[in-house]
Amino acid sequence: MYHFFVEPEQIREDDKSVIILGADVNHIKNVLRMKAGEEISVSNGRDGCEYRCGITELGEDSIQCELRFVKEESVELPVRVTLFQGLPKGDKMELIVQKAVELGVYEIVPVATRRCVVKLDRKKAASKVTRWQGIAEAAAKQSKRGVIPQVRQVVSFAQALEQAGEMEVRLIPYELERGMEYTRKLLSGIRPGQRVAVFIGPEGGFEESEITLAREKGLCPITLGRRILRTETAGMTVLSWIGYLTEQ
Repeated sequence: MYHFFVEPEQIREDDKSVIILGADVNHIKNVLRMKAGEEISVSNGRDGCEYRCGITELGEDSIQCELRFVKEESVELPVRVTLFQGLPKGDKMELIVQKAVELGVYEIVPVATRRCVVKLDRKKAASKVTRWQGIAEAAAKQSKRGVIPQVRQVVSFAQALEQAGEMEVRLIPYELERGMEYTRKLLSGIRPGQRVAVFIGPEGGFEESEITLAREKGLCPITLGRRILRTETAGMTVLSWIGYLTEQ
């Protein structure tokens, strides 16, 4: 079943109707070639609910639907994970955003660390973030998320540490850290409702001085095992472990 996002006011529970506007109209009519009577699901990106609808009319600029029922059981993780991702080379960030959204991330913050090869000026960074946000929305539709995770503006490492300051759990995988038992203990201690910060370095990882600063700010260095993971793999690994340990 195809899934779409609409604004809250486009869902009218009083008369059991839903209206779809914008680019999704063309996609439903001319790409998917859907017809009246077919069922779709929509979310408003706010309440985490899934609204099941039947298409009743395909107009030029809008699609009218009948609201059939509301599925209130949330598909979201019971914790809010913010992925602080060191800027990788090439188009790796697109893959990272896509997979992180599929795995339940709450938001993604691109971070310019010392070993980042990519250097973005303000204009290029804004353009990149717009593209990454589009990928996040597409991934949220595909995985039938109840919300669209936000891709924030690029920040420095120091700014990222400040943003993570009030989060209850703050993790920073580091290739020189040892002791999987400590990693298990920290991840197993995560509780529903907590905010979790996960810092992932770029290619080449974090500098030792950055890890020292992270420790001073209350972050917990952890290991992801004996093998060195690529930057695009590390975040997925942590998100997968958190999902496994926290979802019921």
